[in-house]
Amino acid sequence: MRIHIWISVLLLIQARVLSGQNAQPAGTPSEFERQYQERIVKDRLFGVYIPKNLEDAIRELDKQITPEARSRVKAVPEDRVCCLLHPKLGQWMITNWGFYEGSRLSHYLRTAGVTYPDDMADLIIVAYHRHINDIPVVLKDLAAPFKDKRQKAWQERLQQGEVIHQEVRKKD
Repeated sequence: MRIHIWISVLLLIQARVLSGQNAQPAGTPSEFERQYQERIVKDRLFGVYIPKNLEDAIRELDKQITPEARSRVKAVPEDRVCCLLHPKLGQWMITNWGFYEGSRLSHYLRTAGVTYPDDMADLIIVAYHRHINDIPVVLKDLAAPFKDKRQKAWQERLQQGEVIHQEVRKKD
């Protein structure tokens, strides 16, 4: 199993080198932004097709997931499907569809309010599960719980934080 993972990592690195794309992360915020803007318009990154939206991602998963695996996933309750699929399929999407560095799919999901790569993968997993179970897939409905969860976590962090220094200034 570990050998399989290392072979996958080496193949990914080799694909990046052979494709002529820089495998090095950005050194500055402006360099990251430049790379991000380049990546979000590309339909392929490191030789991997990047879906343009949620529907396209579902079509790509339909192509890659075998009918046997699809029927096993279909039988899993929706509230458990992310726990089951995130460790493998979710991480594959995060890595190969460029959720951390930016891609046209991650940018599309960000515009819907889903900003964390793990949330992006889970949203797609839930959407795919609904698709194979013939349940309507509506991005706005799927994105809302992820946005709410992150907003709530942010508010909790703000409330638990401590003020290090406070100044009061008078306006002229």
